[in-house]
Amino acid sequence: MERLQRTLSNVSEGDNDNGRVGIVAGAIEYPNQPALVGRAALRTGSDHVRVFVADPIYEIVASHDPNLLVDRYAGEQFEASAVERTREISDWADTLVIGPGLVDADETAIHEAVDCVDVPTVVDALAIDPVLGADLSNAVLTPSSAEVGPIEDRYGSLEEFTTGTGAVVALTGDVDEIVADGERVENETGTSALTVAGTGDTLVGIVASLLGQGMDRAEAAELGAWILGKTGELATAEHGPGVVATDVIERVPDTIR
Repeated sequence: MERLQRTLSNVSEGDNDNGRVGIVAGAIEYPNQPALVGRAALRTGSDHVRVFVADPIYEIVASHDPNLLVDRYAGEQFEASAVERTREISDWADTLVIGPGLVDADETAIHEAVDCVDVPTVVDALAIDPVLGADLSNAVLTPSSAEVGPIEDRYGSLEEFTTGTGAVVALTGDVDEIVADGERVENETGTSALTVAGTGDTLVGIVASLLGQGMDRAEAAELGAWILGKTGELATAEHGPGVVATDVIERVPDTIR
């Protein structure tokens, strides 16, 4: 707890460069996920957030928040033609997110996109299974308890997965857990209200922002889960059982302060 508090203090102090986050996310069925991730990253302190989405949802995402930079690729799903542009965005960014709401994406294209990225990468949701054969030594995976199956089926356990690949896992569930270098740590903050839709996307944005600010992957995952849980507590105290993901996002700066 004291270590997290010291790290949180360093985040709140900031400096002249708080990082750039690139986000590849969303689909016609889930047009709001990219904006939730992006807003969470901004509220955690990132200087710039660029969202890369399919053309049919470009206007929806661009209208969410004028603070987001929004770009688009042709077609309705993420596919091979978008991989090179993803690499270019990763060259601009300090960290990349791929996966939230990325329905019906070409799995080979997702794999290739992660393999060609040099910056720390947060892999979420539907992008997790396709990247399991990619180089994950600079990645944080953020599965929910319902999305962890492919990892455990292939590696036996999250401990073995992190040891064998170098990846870090932030597992969300009744109790959020961080697994890195074969060691598992439970997060001590949170509330049952964090089961509401969109809070997983919020965690992704928080972790990506911390990575973009230069934090170590395991520490970013652990602190990100702590911030989400504590922010959920603050939002629930204010809104009660009707708390929604955007309520949580708006309270992130309060937790960091």
